[in-house]
Amino acid sequence: MAMTREQAWNLLTQYNKEPFHLRHAIEEHCVKSQELMRQAGVEEELIRATACHGWGHCVDIKPEHEMEKVLYACDELTGLIGAAALMRPSKSTADMELKSLKKKFKDKKFAAGCSRDVIASGAQLLGWELDKLLDMTLRAMQAEEEAIEAAVAALG
Repeated sequence: MAMTREQAWNLLTQYNKEPFHLRHAIEEHCVKSQELMRQAGVEEELIRATACHGWGHCVDIKPEHEMEKVLYACDELTGLIGAAALMRPSKSTADMELKSLKKKFKDKKFAAGCSRDVIASGAQLLGWELDKLLDMTLRAMQAEEEAIEAAVAALG
């Protein structure tokens, strides 16, 4: 079935309300970024790694190397974790626990634009249990948030 641009937009906006996700969907960044990075002289290895996180959505480049698989697996997951952090009183990942994240992951209505299937597929590509991917990504985001807070404190 062929769709018009308007039909595709209506379908997209039926499930995605966040302006970030809508911009993300129309940028075709996994395609356009390849062209821009080649023009800038970026190594093919990095171009491929960044483009393949859109595998199954906007590119047919299947993640093969570990870095590619991690990026593919974490792209949607970081969105889910970020949304969960915004719902917390602290607005932070710092006090988030794996148990809380797993609850948000199971709630299909929460951050509905974040594909649980892609996240689970990413864990499978890596050969990891889903809990391992959730835990490692959460801890990485917590560490990054902590580093940013330390850097800001050092400036001020």
